[in-house]
Amino acid sequence: MARHDDHREPDVEREPTITFTPVRDASASGASGSTVAGAFGWALIVETGPQAGLTYVLADGDTIAGRGANCDIFLGDVTVSREHARFCLKDGALRVQDLGSTNGTYVNGAWADAYALSAGDEVIIGKFHLIVARGNI
Repeated sequence: MARHDDHREPDVEREPTITFTPVRDASASGASGSTVAGAFGWALIVETGPQAGLTYVLADGDTIAGRGANCDIFLGDVTVSREHARFCLKDGALRVQDLGSTNGTYVNGAWADAYALSAGDEVIIGKFHLIVARGNI
């Protein structure tokens, strides 16, 4: 017969966090990190964050980044607003605009409401660090 006063602690892992640190391959992003092989104009490379290594090629017009299901660039983390930032590619120029996000959008370490981007710039959205890159066009 089992005793009801036997209160054993369940076996629970005390440190469930696993950290993955990607090794950056210089050949994938060019020596400076500002160019990527391919016939396109602009791209965003996820340097750090849960999607490290992914590259998003940007089309003309608006591209919305956020954690909302309808976003063009899905950044699934609570540090990212549903519609966090808009990347606008028009006449060969790329701009980023914060869409009133809770945690803000940062370019090269400084808070930015709107900013004209150049190859090599770093855009921080939540825990995601995105590097702006140019293609071979």
